[in-house]
Order: sequence, then C-alpha cells, then structure tokens
Amino acid sequence: MLDPELFRMRADEAFDHAVRNRRHLHRHPELSFEERETARYVCAELDALGVEHTPGVGGNGVVATIRGSGDHMVGLRADMDALPIRELNDHGFRSENDGVMHACGHDGHTSSLLATARVLASLGSELPGAVRLIFQPAEERAPGGAKAMIDAGVLERPRVERVFGQHVNTELPAGSVGFKTGLFMASADEVYITVHGRGGHAAKPHQGADPVVIASTLVVALQQLVSRNADPTVPSVLTFGRFVGDGAANVIPDAVELAGTFRTVDESWRESALVRLEEAARSIASGLGGSAEVRLVRGYPAVVNDAETTRIARELAVAYLGDEHVVDLPTAMWAEDFAYFARERPSCFYNLGVRNEERGIVHGVHTPRFDLDEEALRVGSGLMAWIAVGALERLTGDRR
Repeated sequence: MLDPELFRMRADEAFDHAVRNRRHLHRHPELSFEERETARYVCAELDALGVEHTPGVGGNGVVATIRGSGDHMVGLRADMDALPIRELNDHGFRSENDGVMHACGHDGHTSSLLATARVLASLGSELPGAVRLIFQPAEERAPGGAKAMIDAGVLERPRVERVFGQHVNTELPAGSVGFKTGLFMASADEVYITVHGRGGHAAKPHQGADPVVIASTLVVALQQLVSRNADPTVPSVLTFGRFVGDGAANVIPDAVELAGTFRTVDESWRESALVRLEEAARSIASGLGGSAEVRLVRGYPAVVNDAETTRIARELAVAYLGDEHVVDLPTAMWAEDFAYFARERPSCFYNLGVRNEERGIVHGVHTPRFDLDEEALRVGSGLMAWIAVGALERLTGDRR
C-alpha cells in the first residue's frame, strides 16, 4: 500500500494551484446549466496536466480519466455551479458576476478535484487502476446534472465500480472530515402555489376574496398537514421561502404566489405527502372563496451511502488524518443530486470541514457571507486522492 505521507506531500505541492483555481472560480461564478466558462476553465487546467477529458457531457459536464496499471476504476465527483446570491464578502476575489455567488462551496469542490487530479497524475504506473473525475454541472437546480451525466454514460466504458464525493461543511473545523453510513441526506421537492382571489379596496374585503388571507391560511394549514400526518420518527420539513402578493397598504391583490420546499427521508411518505399537499391546497383555497394552482417540481431522492464503501473511505480518512480529525455525522435535511450516483453504484458522500472561527469563517452555506478556510483544499485534495487509491487497492486485493 502506498504511504499516506506521499499524498500529503503531493497535496502540499498542489496547494497553490488549488487556491489559485478556487479564487478564479469564485470570482467568476455561473448558475446551474450556465457553467460554460467554468467548464472551459476546468478543461484548460486538465490540458495543462496532460489528463485526457471530454467536455459537454450531460450539458456542461466535464469527464476526465487518469489511468494507472490496473483494470478497476473508481469515480470522484465535484459540482461546479453557483447560486443566485449577491455576495457580501469583501475579500479580493469576491464575485464579479453581480447577484451570483459560490455560496455553497462548489468552487472549493472543483478546485479540490483539480488538485486531486494533479496528485493522481503524478503517481503514473503506481496508480493501481483508473480514476474517473466527474466535474458535474447543475447541482443546485432540479432536475440537476448528475442524472444527465449518468444517462450520458459517465459510469460506463469502462465501468466505474465505486463513487466518492465530498461537500464542504461549515460546522466542521478545517482539517476534519465527517462520514455517515446509510441514510445521509433527505429528498427535496419544490412546491409552487398561486392563490387566485378577487382583489379590491382594503376597506371592503367582503366584496372580494382576499388571496393574502387564503395564502396565509395555506402556509399554516400545510405545516399542520405535514406535522400531523408524518410518522414522528420520520424527519420531514416543509418550508415556504417565498410569499409574494403585489398589492399595497390599501389594495388587496388578485393573486399571491408561494414557493417552498418539502423534504423527507422516506420515499413512501414523500409520495403520499405531495399528493396530500396538492389536494389540501386546492380544497382550502376553494373553501375560502378562491382557488389554488399547484405545481410540484420533483427534486432529488435521498442520499444513501453504501455501508462497505463508507467504511473503506472512513478507515482511509483515519489513516490519512488521524482518528481525532474524523467524525460521525447525523442524518441531515440537506439534499444533493449525488443521490443518483449512489443509486447506480456503491458510493460514499462525505463532508469536508471548512470552518475557522479565529478568522471569522463561520457563515453557513447559501448565505451571502459564506466562505471557506482554503487550508481545507489541502486536506480535500490529498484525502480524495488517497481514498481513490485505497479503494482501488481493495478492489484489486493489492496490499503493497
């Protein structure tokens, strides 16, 4: 088996490249399905490394392959898209695309995987197999990019046998990683409701049907539908983050728009809940004199980590970082389209700590002040390469 010290040394050598790449990507974020320049940048970096790759896979995805001396192959995945958030950080590499920001750490994921490519490419014939690098677009918006890349054959020709992915975690200190066997992340579906009423003067609500009141009733009632119908042992959450009624202080509007997300970890309850939500919204709105137009956008299934693959990754992480830097994580209500990879192959999706309280790097993902301690890139790139090689050695039975 190769020495983890070699991987730490190679990750140190790749660190400056990782930081440079991360800052470039952070300055130039692109939304889901729009990652054309990001993909071109990734391809240019892979060209510089002499790593064979294919652009335009499943949209703006890039697939690279690093070949060693064995027949087995594992996959490593990083997502590339950003969020529609206006950045409030004032560092020298803040977003130059106003209203778009890498607020979920995907710049870190992509730069880390590019550095991992640098580490793996340096191994030459010592690499005991092949590694497929999956630079995925469109994780933040359903239907996502994972399924499109899978449909395009990213896990075939030759067959990828295990898949690993990592995601930043702002609650874990930089230098640490976290794992969860089995059910890790929730499913996520989007709920859009347009409540139609009859607007008019605020002083005469009896002459119309106030969609603001109807929509307010729906927000409360649908929360109760979830809390009173879900098994209390099954985590579920319904959150409405958008409530828009284009009226005024003395004007009742004709319509109100609601947008929210429903998340759970049980597929049977997921299907039942979505049917009930739609039926309840229409019925309640009708009973209050209006109507509800409901649109459900099916999102990602739950992320379920394969037990054996996760055990292997966790053991390798302990060997690389030490037991004190490896933690066990609880089930989370985040959602991720890595779930599609986990449905196709034995997979492990783990978390990379990026928090640094001394430097004020404490803000959560999907916020305008999100940041990451770039030292995490050193850990992320070396560990990912180490996990890939360790997984290949277990597939071949090699214990050098």
